[in-house]
Amino acid sequence: MQDFLDNFANWESLLRVYPLLLQGLIYTVCLAVVALPLGILAGLAIAVLYSFKNRWVNISLLIYIDLFRSFPVVVLLILIFYGMPFLGLTLGSFTAAVLAIVLNNSGYYGEIFRAGILSVPHGQTEAARALGFKPLHVVFSIVLPQAIRNVLAPLASNSLELVKATPIAALVALPELLRSARVAQEQTYNPTPLMAAAVIFFVILYPFARWVARLERQALKAR
Repeated sequence: MQDFLDNFANWESLLRVYPLLLQGLIYTVCLAVVALPLGILAGLAIAVLYSFKNRWVNISLLIYIDLFRSFPVVVLLILIFYGMPFLGLTLGSFTAAVLAIVLNNSGYYGEIFRAGILSVPHGQTEAARALGFKPLHVVFSIVLPQAIRNVLAPLASNSLELVKATPIAALVALPELLRSARVAQEQTYNPTPLMAAAVIFFVILYPFARWVARLERQALKAR
């Protein structure tokens, strides 16, 4: 037991490197706070455009969704960060990580929102148009509020997965929580910082995970 505490719960090592972990936590939170709303907005835009049922627009959107969902987000980040400079565009680590996460998740969000829109009875749309509502007014005032309520559980679940994907930024030397913990481990020659990073992720994400599970149970009961 003492060996375990010395290696994975060494308070002396933790006190030496906690500023590094705090810095990493700040970067992780910033990455999630920026990428999450951008991913949701991009997915919402995809679903709204798809709802207008323009053949060529829909084909383009399906290609976009399939393309970026087919790439693992890690591969996408590597292509963006190391490949785009050959095209004359160099992005910083933070920007590249946000872009990779948003591109990958926007397709999933788009499909979730699209399913929500399709779940709204078409008769409501026809009735609104018969009353003189403009297409955008119909979508944003009548369809989307119901659609979001119908797919709140998968939206929350995908958001949780997005936040869990933020450690990929370590691959491009962004000092988020995982990379900071690894640097701290190298400085202390002790895995305690990695254990601390795992505990921090758990403390932050566990309440969110429980909320997602509650939403999923409510969605099952409502069926």
